[in-house]
Amino acid sequence: MGLNISKGNMYEFVTHTWNVIKGKCFHDCDYCYMKRWGDLKPIRLDKKELKTDLGKGNFIFVGSSNDMFAEKVHDAWIEIVIEHCKKFDNKYLLQTKNPKRFLDFDLPDNFILGTTIETNRVYPEMGNTPTPHERASALGDLFHEKFITIEPIMDFDVFELFGLIEYAGVDWVNIGADSGKKGLTEPSERKIKALISLLQKDSSVIIKKNLKRIN
Repeated sequence: MGLNISKGNMYEFVTHTWNVIKGKCFHDCDYCYMKRWGDLKPIRLDKKELKTDLGKGNFIFVGSSNDMFAEKVHDAWIEIVIEHCKKFDNKYLLQTKNPKRFLDFDLPDNFILGTTIETNRVYPEMGNTPTPHERASALGDLFHEKFITIEPIMDFDVFELFGLIEYAGVDWVNIGADSGKKGLTEPSERKIKALISLLQKDSSVIIKKNLKRIN
């Protein structure tokens, strides 16, 4: 499908998305928006995408439809994607629920690195993912521009979740609700406001429009 103009509401500042590693995500989170498309094919490297001209001056979300850093994705596939990105003068956003794998690759400063931390707790709907504590700990070892997205936000303990995010040392935090309305356990308005107040002392906080549903 090549380079796609970003039309979703995940990150308004992203100009394009580009997906080379495709198929069923190993993390298998219950709320994943990709599940709306039904059964997905086994994960694979789509070599046709490597002919894509990524242009110049774009902000591209690489791997928006799959977690390309999941534990079972081949290192060689990830390396191929990264090397293609390096040929073009853009900014790239990489997001994974397995951020410890970021450390295995040579990622220049124009790669913005992030993870999802829906809560400080562990819920079965989170699939086969590392725990929120493991994700935050791994992100804390990185020295790139980095972020955390709390979307879909799930019920949490205010100071525990704030502590994880503070340890990760991120530049900005994105907060949004369960746009798919999957019936997740969601926090109260009081908790959300308390967390945002704490976060705004040290980080830039982007509040998604869909948070108004529960805020």
